[in-house]
Amino acid sequence: MTTVTDLLIVGGGINGAGIARDAVGRGLSVVLCEQGDLAGYTSSASTKLIHGGLRYLEYYEFRLVREALFERERLLESAPHIIWPLRFILPHEKGVRPAWFVRLGLFMYDHLAPRKKLPGTEGIKLTRHAAGQALKPGFDTAFVYSDCWVEDSRMVALNALDAFERGADVRVRTKLTSARRDGKTWVATLQNVETGETEEVRARVIVNAGGPFVADVLNAKLGLNTTKNVRLVKGSHIVVPKLFDTKEAFILQNTDKRIVFAIPYQEKFTLIGTTDIPVESVPDKTVEITQDEIQYLCNVVNHFFKREVTPAEVVWTYSGVRPLFDDGSTNASAVTRDYVFDMDAPGGQAPVLSIFGGKITTFRKLSEHALDELKAYFPNMKPSWTEKAKMPGGDMPDADFDRFFATVRQRWPFLPEPLAHRLSRAYGTRIEELLGSATSMPDLGEDFGAGLTAAEVDYLVRREWARTAEDILWRRSKLGLHVPAEAPARIDAYIATQNAASVAAQ
Repeated sequence: MTTVTDLLIVGGGINGAGIARDAVGRGLSVVLCEQGDLAGYTSSASTKLIHGGLRYLEYYEFRLVREALFERERLLESAPHIIWPLRFILPHEKGVRPAWFVRLGLFMYDHLAPRKKLPGTEGIKLTRHAAGQALKPGFDTAFVYSDCWVEDSRMVALNALDAFERGADVRVRTKLTSARRDGKTWVATLQNVETGETEEVRARVIVNAGGPFVADVLNAKLGLNTTKNVRLVKGSHIVVPKLFDTKEAFILQNTDKRIVFAIPYQEKFTLIGTTDIPVESVPDKTVEITQDEIQYLCNVVNHFFKREVTPAEVVWTYSGVRPLFDDGSTNASAVTRDYVFDMDAPGGQAPVLSIFGGKITTFRKLSEHALDELKAYFPNMKPSWTEKAKMPGGDMPDADFDRFFATVRQRWPFLPEPLAHRLSRAYGTRIEELLGSATSMPDLGEDFGAGLTAAEVDYLVRREWARTAEDILWRRSKLGLHVPAEAPARIDAYIATQNAASVAAQ
């Protein structure tokens, strides 16, 4: 059997899922294949910020920062359940950057794009501010500015879900093994990595959103070469027991001119990152942090905070490889975070559009631009539509999460408040499908710990392509930090039992 489609999108990270959503909404048929889980690589390994990129101003990335600041407001409006405002405290470190230089950067940050919901920058005296209590003596002044938090891997899943509900064919655990041109179409072979079964797909266009594997898709899978090169930079994060009690995050200027974030995380922890380490290649499996990176991040926070941390206190780490466009910079931190497209369509043959670079904040605009690049191949394509569209679960009145949460507490009063809040944040208005007519906790089935019930597992398997405990505990949520040690095995056994029952019923 051969599937025929307009677009075959390779890669289920934020760019691939975003392009799939935009394309199917414009009337194109779409097949999206991802060799692992959605957001299984770089898109779940970010610092989890929707931000303009304050430090990019230092490298004159004004267009990127302006675009990202516009997108910050749009995304906050479209997904108020998984995105929310966050204030950042930047202690002034004498000798790293002059105070006037920081003020100028923050002034530009406040004014490069309109702000509707986020407050502007202010200066504070740390000796009179609660945040200063966590810092070592010697830090007298700081600047406070706004950006947003995002549940990054959930943003990917919601893009894929919206694409699917509009008609896209989303296939996880499915890899592209090869593709060849046949005139004005591509003939591609997809393989299910779980069953080994293969299928032929004929596509008018291939979109290569392979992230750190973008060059591998071009060279090994499509047999092509490109004059553009991807620059691979590993970014690692550590999670430690809570370092401070304030709700604000900290942005710390290190003596090497890099910045490191320290962010309140999952109520009990602090998220610290990121590093910038050039790497030559990426493994098929998840990339890992090194002991040197762990020590580097500990050293940075220990320079600022009274309560120092050691590598032994790290409760979790994660790393991702950013696929940046190689602009020739010798410093990994200076490599552009902007995105670049490479179109290969010699002699009018079937095109492949490859995506180099990008960041989670600008995925929607990147997707819009990618579809604009393909207008010549799809002259009847509908116009762009995502600018004001809500993400699944984000259609709450006035994008007011607090008001929505109050209705959840009324509707399902049996839910413990922390659980009701977590579910509201994760699913927004889609919580209705998950909880349905339940009137008590036992109605939600087996409890795997930390409030994760069989009803939630069933929903994630049924609606969000989760296949394993790892998918659920580390990408659809971060409950892996909270559940008992035996929970992953119990969840995998439960999913296997449900799958077997489903097969037997067919």
